[in-house]
Amino acid sequence: MKTQLLTLLLTLCLSVIMAQRIPSDSIETDNGLLIIQPILHSTFVMQWNGKTIYVDPYGGVEAFKGIDAPDIILITDIHGDHTNLETLRGLDTKEATFIVPQAVAEMLKKDYEKQLVVIKNGGMSAQGTIFISALPMYNLPEEDTSKHPRGRGNGYFLNLGGKNIYISGDTEDIDEMRELRKVDIAFICMNLPYTMDIHQAADAVLDFKPKIVYPFHYRGKPDMSDTAAFKKLINAKNSNIEVRLRNWYPNYK
Repeated sequence: MKTQLLTLLLTLCLSVIMAQRIPSDSIETDNGLLIIQPILHSTFVMQWNGKTIYVDPYGGVEAFKGIDAPDIILITDIHGDHTNLETLRGLDTKEATFIVPQAVAEMLKKDYEKQLVVIKNGGMSAQGTIFISALPMYNLPEEDTSKHPRGRGNGYFLNLGGKNIYISGDTEDIDEMRELRKVDIAFICMNLPYTMDIHQAADAVLDFKPKIVYPFHYRGKPDMSDTAAFKKLINAKNSNIEVRLRNWYPNYK
């Protein structure tokens, strides 16, 4: 009886968490569906072809309840909303490969040294049929006091199932972003003073023209996180870009 009651309570807790969770999206690829599950801030999960990819796991382990353990973990930068040791230590990561920049590897090597694959800007890693390239992410103008200096962190460009996916990391509207082409899905950050405002972000998106764009990492000042205005800025000039607005700040406790 006690075991049955405990099972029921755990099931109810999981149901509450999943009810709070942002609905996932499904996108057709050349080899099955790509499932995109927003989690929190700049954290999301992608599932494709039997593989589960966590991006910047953050928000506490409860945010990932009911989601498969990761096969790949992408981490963009050293800040606590990207490299979150408390969250990582609560997750089942024993089978995961971590794709990280060197600065993040230094933070993780004590716990995960044998699981780390370090790539720097311009580098690449093939994980089965998933191809991952590291792109620059940095602030403008480039100064010694920059919160995100060039070369420390990675944006990521993935190819899986014939889809090209860009994850900006914490960056401004740098040339390396604007010069991207043939992007199917883009995750674009915004919030000052750490990244960029909605006008910079929209202008960059209009340059590289992804088919689908998710604004994320937008917590901050209201005028810097007005994703509806971001969508209008883009679609006023290019109605072919699909801007998907999702609530990246559910009420996880």
